[in-house]
Amino acid sequence: QVQLVESGGGLVQAGGSLRLSCAASGRIFSINSMGWYRQAPGKQRELVAIITSSGYTDYKDSVKGRFTISRDNAKNTVYLQMNSLKPEDTAVYYCRGIVSGYEYWGQGTQVTVSS
Repeated sequence: QVQLVESGGGLVQAGGSLRLSCAASGRIFSINSMGWYRQAPGKQRELVAIITSSGYTDYKDSVKGRFTISRDNAKNTVYLQMNSLKPEDTAVYYCRGIVSGYEYWGQGTQVTVSS
């Protein structure tokens, strides 16, 4: 069994920064793409950023230039550095990973940006 555990969420003022982490553990043979998604109240879950095993990254347009996704393969961990946060970034952030050919999700971590 594989688990993805997120950490790093919290309350921050607009313009501030947070760094989310997602660590994969368990029976891991390979990790392909990993990504961060978010879901705000009353809205659908949306892709924020993704990183492939080769290091290719892609971002939601509204976070480009503010968020950076990275991964540490030795630690089976993916990070999301979020700068210049805005109130509209408020949501539950979820980590998603394709691990050993299967899809896994973390439990989510709340990010709240006050104006």
